[in-house]
Amino acid sequence: MKFISWNVNGLRAILKKDFLNIFNELDADFFSIQETKMQAGQAQLTLPGYYQYFNYAEKKGYSGTALFTKHKPLNVTYGIGIPEFDTEGRVITLEYPHFYLMTCYTPNSGEKLKRLDYRQKWDKAFREYTVKLSAQKPLIYCGDLNVAHENIDLKNYSSNHHNAGFTDEERNDFTQQLNAGFVDTFRHFYPDKAGAYSYWSYRFGARKRNAGWRIDYFITSQSLVPHLKDAKILNDIMGSDHCPVELITDNLLK
Repeated sequence: MKFISWNVNGLRAILKKDFLNIFNELDADFFSIQETKMQAGQAQLTLPGYYQYFNYAEKKGYSGTALFTKHKPLNVTYGIGIPEFDTEGRVITLEYPHFYLMTCYTPNSGEKLKRLDYRQKWDKAFREYTVKLSAQKPLIYCGDLNVAHENIDLKNYSSNHHNAGFTDEERNDFTQQLNAGFVDTFRHFYPDKAGAYSYWSYRFGARKRNAGWRIDYFITSQSLVPHLKDAKILNDIMGSDHCPVELITDNLLK
């Protein structure tokens, strides 16, 4: 089974590029996107064979997630069940007989870390939510998690220390998340691979120089490790300041 996750940095904008062709060529069982930046009715996608689910932020042109799947879920939930965190359209969870699938767009701590406190409260609430789900059946979650975990996960780690996405607090929270029973699938397969990034600033020719960050992930419950086949970063696909990431597994629907 193929899972894709992509922060598209505006769904309406990327639809004017090559998104539909890329979507069809990737032919994923599950396609998660983050940062749709739209409200209901502002874009219509014709995706034959796919069920479509959207979670919109109350604030216009901000945040938002979507999940497209070939496989009808048993149940769909939006958010993590806490009003403080559920106004920005950041989470969609699909339930299947043998696993959960979630798309997530984690809050950015922002310029001068003005939202770091909010982000840390989110991290704790999100960890509790994912642990609760994973206790019921295995969980796969993916998305722009807005943290580079280790030095190997960004090009300029020294100069970015204490910047949003690479603070000690965010990195420690991510470590706690993994220690709660989860696996970073890319590092599971490629523990020492450097220069593997999924986000590049539009400034200073960062993508051309591969001065990037790995902040887009597929995370799974540890119990799914025997079913994982590969994890990839599709850094040749353009259209956003992020590239898609991919997870290949056994058929989990059997």
